[in-house]
Amino acid sequence: MPFAHITGWGMHVPELILTNDDISKLVDTNDEWIRDHTGIRERRIAREHEFPSTLGVEAALKALQVANLAPTELDLIICTSSSPEYFFPATACLIQDQIGATKAGAFDLQAACTGFIFSMNMAAQAIRSGSIKSALVVGTETLSRFVDWKDRNTCILFGDGAGAFVLQASDKPGGVISAVMHSDGSGADALILPGGGTRFPATEATIHEGKHFIQMDGKEVFRFATRVMGQAVLEALEPAKLTLDDIQWIVPHQANFRIIKTAAKYLKMSLDKFIINVDRYGNTSTASIPIAAVDALQKGQIKPGDKIVLVGFGAGLTWGAMVVEWTGPIPAKKHIRTEPYRLFARLRSLLRRIWRRIEGFLSSKEV
Repeated sequence: MPFAHITGWGMHVPELILTNDDISKLVDTNDEWIRDHTGIRERRIAREHEFPSTLGVEAALKALQVANLAPTELDLIICTSSSPEYFFPATACLIQDQIGATKAGAFDLQAACTGFIFSMNMAAQAIRSGSIKSALVVGTETLSRFVDWKDRNTCILFGDGAGAFVLQASDKPGGVISAVMHSDGSGADALILPGGGTRFPATEATIHEGKHFIQMDGKEVFRFATRVMGQAVLEALEPAKLTLDDIQWIVPHQANFRIIKTAAKYLKMSLDKFIINVDRYGNTSTASIPIAAVDALQKGQIKPGDKIVLVGFGAGLTWGAMVVEWTGPIPAKKHIRTEPYRLFARLRSLLRRIWRRIEGFLSSKEV
């Protein structure tokens, strides 16, 4: 049975920075209060021309560059987002087209902030089964577009960005070792975006009632998160036959510093073993775990051979954790440049659109 290794990683965030002082001009709050309650100092906000697909493409190409893998060699793309570009088509399909992954199947997975854990597990299982050899997992968000900037309970939390991992099959032991996934729909209303679906389709009334903004019971989410984070870590370690002493790093969902601190206390671990960057990016939902991991890799914190735990929680309610032995890129003789594939993808997409129009014209003539 092949092992599923993480061989590439990348992140991309918008340039626009929104500080706590900026937010204090919109709602009754201040920098000290936000930092004390969340640990957040600033977050990135997507501009009008930036979308989940465009952020995801940048993160994906960086990950493929690290993995030294051509987009045309990908077998599968899974995109997870709490702010997808459309209900359909899948954001994964938009990314597939824009990077030129011509043979990859692509689909979206929705599990809110836990989505990256769930998606990684699905990709790893597909590799372990032997059905595919490579996969790209992308977490990408423009949640700022669903934020009510008059609601100080939520507008202080969320930011935009994307992170991506490449997984590849290898006979060498390592990579994804174990994972756990959980859900409890009885808590669905604790963190919800009510409007826009089939229960509350967009109408003048739903817009007036604010149903297209994120709604959150902050105290309930805090209680839930602090209860399940540590439990999920321990549960994932059990099938891996590892203990906390074997773990070099824990990469948690970056929702709130106080939640991470409480999880560390539950596990009786030093905060120094937790990768934390919530202060600079806020809660980027599905993108927060890969962004934190890439941040740590760029700083030289995570190294080959390290055993790490990825752990997250989110709306649904959902939660999960994954144990990984970090190995890095698979050695290759050739060096791949991903930029030409982006240009090729644009040309290919244009030609296919033109051909579909020609086909439609010819078909109408035959009829």
